[in-house]
Amino acid sequence: MAEIPAWMNGLTPEDLAFVRHFLLSSGSLKEMAALYGVTYPTIRLRLDRLIQKIRLNEAAADDPFVALLRRMVRDHRLEAEAADALLEAYRQTGERRGPAGQEFS
Repeated sequence: MAEIPAWMNGLTPEDLAFVRHFLLSSGSLKEMAALYGVTYPTIRLRLDRLIQKIRLNEAAADDPFVALLRRMVRDHRLEAEAADALLEAYRQTGERRGPAGQEFS
């Protein structure tokens, strides 16, 4: 059996259903809004949050600090922009560095 890609780790069944619907609608947010019975901005926000979650899942899983930031953003205990700032400051200390260009927003 193939290993689950890192970007899928931590996605809920609801997240995966959203991705499936997004693909089947050819990425049409208008069609997604109609399908979910919500406004376009609501679907856009949901997509943006899912994008953040996927980016976090791709972060260096073996770095405990990055993993902590990832969990906090996923659990809505920390905003993605704040996680970006913390990660940047963390990298500047030279202690441990995540993948180049890794951001949370």
